[in-house]
Amino acid sequence: MIWNPTKECMSREQMRLLQGERLRKLVDRVYHNVPFYRHKMQERGLIPGDIATIDDIVKLPFTTKQDLRDNYPHGLFAVPMSEIVRIHASSGTTGKPTVVGYTRHDLTVWAEAIARCLMAFGTTREDIFTVAYGYGLFTGGLGLHYGVEHLGATVIPMSTGNTAKHIQLMHDCESTALACTPSYALYLAEQIAKSGIPREELRLRVCILGGEPWTENMRTEIESSLHVDAYNIYGLSEIMGPGVSYECECKSGSHIVEDHFYPEIISPDTLEPLPYGEQGELVFTTLTKEGIPLLRYRTKDLCSLIAEPCACGRTSVRMSRVMGRSDDMLIIRGVNVFPSQVESVVLELPEFEPHYRLVVDRVNNLDTLQVQVEVREAFYSDEVSQMMALKKRISDRLHSVLGIAADIKLMEPHSIERSEGKSQRVDDRRVLK
Repeated sequence: MIWNPTKECMSREQMRLLQGERLRKLVDRVYHNVPFYRHKMQERGLIPGDIATIDDIVKLPFTTKQDLRDNYPHGLFAVPMSEIVRIHASSGTTGKPTVVGYTRHDLTVWAEAIARCLMAFGTTREDIFTVAYGYGLFTGGLGLHYGVEHLGATVIPMSTGNTAKHIQLMHDCESTALACTPSYALYLAEQIAKSGIPREELRLRVCILGGEPWTENMRTEIESSLHVDAYNIYGLSEIMGPGVSYECECKSGSHIVEDHFYPEIISPDTLEPLPYGEQGELVFTTLTKEGIPLLRYRTKDLCSLIAEPCACGRTSVRMSRVMGRSDDMLIIRGVNVFPSQVESVVLELPEFEPHYRLVVDRVNNLDTLQVQVEVREAFYSDEVSQMMALKKRISDRLHSVLGIAADIKLMEPHSIERSEGKSQRVDDRRVLK
């Protein structure tokens, strides 16, 4: 099922012409309405007339999260505050948050983009959604909420917290779709098993997961424990929120809503564009956004772009699963380590729960890495030899994947703190010294 075949199935030639037309209008708008961009373009000797086609995007300056903070709160807005109907802001960072503003047109675009996602996940106006992303300044809750309403389906705005009530409402209201973070989906599966409500009495069939990186192994775990189809939805508040890209039934990359968001992959080191298929840092330009349009925003997310046609019939460029963030990357004894690499190992070994924690420290001027991982109840034992064998099994597998040795700490079942929002997988104690 395709929500907007005119845009989602547009030929590549038509799409590039549309992107070029929208880019020209965007550049003209920010040049005249946003002093930050006018100054940046003047530094490069650029005027709006120098941008003729989408290929000219490489002439334009990059934008970073620091630029948003430096222009806090409204310095990058391209319209007066009288045209801004909603404000969102980032959370969980130090210093000033990044503030984004939406016009009424922006919210309409956002809701339509989410509707494209929901249709690709196989949901319709007959579905009942529980949205367990946080509501408020975080874009997840309200983004999905208005997208579900745009689709014409029913939404239960659960937000985060009160999991017992969530399970009860899912059961009693016969909800069929759940939107949340992958870590919360795993937590919810545990709590359903403890709730006394038989899983077969729940009508849940689709999980819409985003807000944090996750792996194919985690998808398998969620689908088997909740008896659902799990789909990835991608977004970030600086660009719009969830709905920038989405998986279809093929689950072979996420289709980018590229009539509104133009993607590039660049080398994080040289900042030069990379061809399709090569992994690098994802960059977006908001082609139609009015409130806070951004030129070549560096997301810090690491992935690749897929140009080959998808079997679902959509012609849009797809992005691979995000393997991590260039700024979340851990450098341990000179080796680049991503939490997603550890997660993939934990989830491929049946003896372990999908809950882990990385503790990074520095002892005698040397970096140390400890991986704390829960053992499933069926495999947890008082027998030292059995536990040592488990420890060696995961230690050897991690060493082969990471390229460095890690200290493994086997944890009792349910001993690692669960999260109802974005999980905190890393405790890097080096920054405190």
